[in-house]
Amino acid sequence: MLIVISEFMDDAAVAMLAARHTVRYDPDLVDRRDALLQACEAADALIVRNRTRVDAALLAAAPRLRAVGRLGVGLDNIELPACAERGVRVIPATGANARAVAEYVIATTLALLRGAYIHSAQVAAGAWPRTALSSGLEAQGRTLGIVGFGGIGQLTARLARGLDMKIAAHDPMLDAGAPVWAETGVRPLALDDLLAECDAVSLHVPLTPQTAGLFDAARLARMKPGAILINTARGGIVDEAALAAALRHGALRGAAIDVFGQEPLPADSPLANAPNLILTPHIAGLTQEANERVCSLVAQRVDEALHA
Repeated sequence: MLIVISEFMDDAAVAMLAARHTVRYDPDLVDRRDALLQACEAADALIVRNRTRVDAALLAAAPRLRAVGRLGVGLDNIELPACAERGVRVIPATGANARAVAEYVIATTLALLRGAYIHSAQVAAGAWPRTALSSGLEAQGRTLGIVGFGGIGQLTARLARGLDMKIAAHDPMLDAGAPVWAETGVRPLALDDLLAECDAVSLHVPLTPQTAGLFDAARLARMKPGAILINTARGGIVDEAALAAALRHGALRGAAIDVFGQEPLPADSPLANAPNLILTPHIAGLTQEANERVCSLVAQRVDEALHA
């Protein structure tokens, strides 16, 4: 059977698949749409990350396609109804990169609360901003709000509790009596109540019609003054211009943004010169360990799907 891999994948996972199938591994295919469609003509499975669009046109070009492996968890680049209609199984790497994302959230929360680490160049240049950088904050006793309380959100809560933080969460898919609240000791709150109370807010929801633009100017204004926002979910959830304005006006203490409405981030983005902002290129879930887990898991499940 033929497996096409259109974005980068761990060598060991590629080798595992190649031992059992014919594999076309071409991580640049994502940028050559016509070549991708041609490669999929005989494909039994396709493995992608977040940039390959698995849409109606691709499915039409791939009559033999039985499975799509997603090296990650977000599925907004895959047309799920079209795949379901064709009987194509979609296989995400659920849970495999949770630790990487949770540690990113904790690390950026600590960095933004302390507020000192982005000034290394000043110290190296001979400045000594000791007084200005002596008013950082500790995590202990502060409240972390988690929007979306699935596996990644729950692991983030567990790590934050190790810092003696208080945790609240909002998830419209979980009612107040869901067992997870008692199991984790996390308080469920309505979204606006969470924003008003929490010192740091971390987003862990998919991009859907309901979450697109969820954090617009009005909702950002409901956040606790001096709070921190961390988005490792999807870029379309946060209004980037509104966030930049909130940072410039001092309404928020800081933000860490790993995902953007347009990727790569345009040079003229309103976020480009915003203060107290950590920008990373969609890598919160990417560590050496997480990449190995993600690739191994997807390779195994794609292989199982083709032999089902």
